[in-house]
Amino acid sequence: MPPYIDWVRRFCLSLPGVSEKVQWEHNLLFSIGGKMFCVANLEPGMGPTKITFKCIPEKFVELVEVEGIIPAPYLARNHWVSLTDVKALRQPEIESLIRNSYQLVREKLPKKAQAALRGKKQK
Repeated sequence: MPPYIDWVRRFCLSLPGVSEKVQWEHNLLFSIGGKMFCVANLEPGMGPTKITFKCIPEKFVELVEVEGIIPAPYLARNHWVSLTDVKALRQPEIESLIRNSYQLVREKLPKKAQAALRGKKQK
C-alpha cells in the first residue's frame, strides 16, 4: 500500500460522519451521507492518479495548472482534480483541500441528511 494512504485515511476518517469503502477494485472512497468527497488509489500501478477530490471552480482552474495535478478522469466536469504526484502540494495543503471537498459535498446533501449529521432531527 502506498505511504500516503495512511495519512489520507486517518485525516478523512477524522471528519464527522465519514465512511469508507473499497470500490472499483483498487480505490478507497471516503463518503459523507453516501456521497464521495475523496478517493485514494490503493495500487499506484493501476493508473496515474493517487488522490482525487472536489473543489470550487476557481480552485480547479488554479490546481490543474500545477505540475502533478490533472482534471480528474470522469469527474472533471464537476470540478474534481487528481494528484498524480502527492508531492505536488504539501500535506497540510492537501488536507485543507480534502476538508473543502468534504464541506462542498456535505452542503449539497439533503437537509434531513445534514440534520442527521449534526445529530438533530429534521421536522
